[in-house]
Amino acid sequence: QFVESGGGLVQPGGSLRLSCAASGFTLDYYGIAWFRQAPGKEREGVGCMSRDGGSTNYAHSAKGRFTIFRDTNTAYLRVNSLTSEDTAVYYCAAWPSDPGMVLRSCPTAAYTYWGKGIQVTVSS
Repeated sequence: QFVESGGGLVQPGGSLRLSCAASGFTLDYYGIAWFRQAPGKEREGVGCMSRDGGSTNYAHSAKGRFTIFRDTNTAYLRVNSLTSEDTAVYYCAAWPSDPGMVLRSCPTAAYTYWGKGIQVTVSS
């Protein structure tokens, strides 16, 4: 499972960093991905990062403001210049991955672990 942190109420124009710490498994063997689901909308992919951190792939809508990074056992998502459109529940996920993978797209299935979701509300 993941232990999540970093959400809450953020003012427009602000930044935040979301964290998902792996608990009970070793994140080093997994690629990581972030999703979000805004109120009344379907869940959408934000982006993903390879097991070794050497490759990332972002949704078109996420390029420029969203950054995925990782350390030994934690996945992170940083979001800058927040707007009300970023209000959503954010989810991290992990899939078993081979080392050295180049991500031309993010997996659409086969995620082994999911976070429970982190609420982010952008409002003044």
